[in-house]
Amino acid sequence: MLFRLGWYAFLVAMAGDIAVSLILPAFYKGYSIRKMSISALGNPQSPVRVPFNIWMLIEGILFILGIPAFCKVYFPVSKGITITSAVFIAVFAVGACIFTCFFSVNESKDVVTPASKIHGAGSVTGFMLFLFVPLLISRLSAINGEAGIQWISIACFVLALVTFSLFVMSDKEEFKGTVIANEGLWQRINLVFMYLPLAVIASKNILTK
Repeated sequence: MLFRLGWYAFLVAMAGDIAVSLILPAFYKGYSIRKMSISALGNPQSPVRVPFNIWMLIEGILFILGIPAFCKVYFPVSKGITITSAVFIAVFAVGACIFTCFFSVNESKDVVTPASKIHGAGSVTGFMLFLFVPLLISRLSAINGEAGIQWISIACFVLALVTFSLFVMSDKEEFKGTVIANEGLWQRINLVFMYLPLAVIASKNILTK
């Protein structure tokens, strides 16, 4: 039962992340879901800073709580891939979630502080590692004979890689005024594709156990 709760923790963390990124902007005048990053919701001038930062702490803890369930199921499939996946998820939980709670970015990227530097390093590292979780899940699924989940995960990895690249490119001067400049949009879509394979296996393990 305890391990099963870990799968629920994953689902709550991922669904909550998407929901919070879409709901809180309604209470932040001047915030653009399309143009502004999710992290900007926690900047020092943000009217939703407190609930956002509290949620990011909770989200990070939920991801960490889900890791034992993931390891229990997939350790027999491949110890190496499972450990690698668990480490990537943990780094994302700490670097992109928990660090965000304590080290905020500023509303303007032109203002750089020690906190924003720490946030940036943690967030970039966490996102870049979690980006490969769908690929690792596809390999685990292939070994486990789950062809459907394998191909869903591969497709999600490719789409996550594309949207992450667009997110990185979005603040480049040469793309200003183009569709690529929609930083917030690409980040939110990227999260959907990164999370989907983990959400699929979490749901599968909840329904079949």
